[in-house]
Amino acid sequence: MSKIYFTDEHEWLNVEGDIATVGITNHAQEQLGDLVFVELPDVGRTLEQGDDGIVVESVKAASDVYAPASGQVVEINEKLQEDAALVNAGAESDGWLYKIKLSNPAELDELLDLEAYKNLIG
Repeated sequence: MSKIYFTDEHEWLNVEGDIATVGITNHAQEQLGDLVFVELPDVGRTLEQGDDGIVVESVKAASDVYAPASGQVVEINEKLQEDAALVNAGAESDGWLYKIKLSNPAELDELLDLEAYKNLIG
């Protein structure tokens, strides 16, 4: 069974066991505008919660996407290398960014549930 978490920096995690799929929220992609490039982390890279995980570039600006939890990158969404706009079309589905094997699941307790995230964005 999976559980979804959100950050106040507009990232989401879908956690299944010790693997978390990471992406940006619909709200974030709407603020960024049309994405033209996504710089994904290398598979095998270890990220600490709060690290600059990746960079997304839109027609408006470049933005860092922070690691919402600590862990090792085990997979990237390679489709984004050719079509960054997948994030715009499905930020919380097919436009996921990468998957990490969580190294400190207790960090999830610091994140937001859907209701708290909706309250954050108003």
